[in-house]
Amino acid sequence: MSPNLTGAILMMVSMACFTINDAFLKAAGGALPLFQLLFLRGIFSSLLIGGLAWQRGSLRIAVSTQDRRLIALRSVAEVAAAYFFVTALLEMPLANVTAILQVLPLTVTLGSAVFFQEPVGWRRFLAIGIGFAGMLLIVRPGTDGFNVWSLYALIAVICVTVRDLSTRRLSPGVPSLLVTLSASVTVLVAAGLASLTITWAPVTPWLGGLVLASSVFIVGGYFFSVQVMRAGDVSFIAPFRYTGLIWALALGWFVFGDWPAPLTLAGAAIIVATGLFTLYRERSLMRR
Repeated sequence: MSPNLTGAILMMVSMACFTINDAFLKAAGGALPLFQLLFLRGIFSSLLIGGLAWQRGSLRIAVSTQDRRLIALRSVAEVAAAYFFVTALLEMPLANVTAILQVLPLTVTLGSAVFFQEPVGWRRFLAIGIGFAGMLLIVRPGTDGFNVWSLYALIAVICVTVRDLSTRRLSPGVPSLLVTLSASVTVLVAAGLASLTITWAPVTPWLGGLVLASSVFIVGGYFFSVQVMRAGDVSFIAPFRYTGLIWALALGWFVFGDWPAPLTLAGAAIIVATGLFTLYRERSLMRR
């Protein structure tokens, strides 16, 4: 296979892993408190990521002070994103939360222009505005369908945007697995401390299996997303991240019996279309 085709397949596998992880997490979240759930998943995922990072030698590389600060900022943003995203995930249909997250390429592009002064032309600014309009079709503020969980999903988008913008400023030599491990351990510690304030629920073999499966798939998502960056042209591969929405629609329907309203589907289609246009413009400018 060509490098681009390999990268596209890896991206689709990565998105499938992340979405399946969300489904397992949502299934277990009905019986386990949020902080206990995040703590247990953090134990499994940190052990798996740590073993992978050790095997690849990612833990033996020196990191500059500036990169340490960026990793710390990224990890804090990851903690906030995990809290707000998982809270929204447990209360909203899987496809709705996933659709809102598809606005990320637009928010990262906007953040790069605002904070890093990266050039963004009027066409991409227009696409960002249209994409945000599509997001409003999903959350529908001022209607009965709008609630605090929609706000949680939007806050999660902001947190993930901060995380991704911090990642962009890291030095190229910083191992991706080291960055991922730092975020996973930070979430583990934060969830562990927060879980001291709640009453833990008993973990049955079934619930333990769901949490373990969630951990395996999220590590798979991280691993394949790292491999994606080493295969082919990123501007060609990036659009395949939207296949995660297809997985969310299928799993939401078959596993949880949820199917989004027509306005939600229309909003998701608008977000995907504007995201693809933004990626196309970036690719065109890179070629020039």
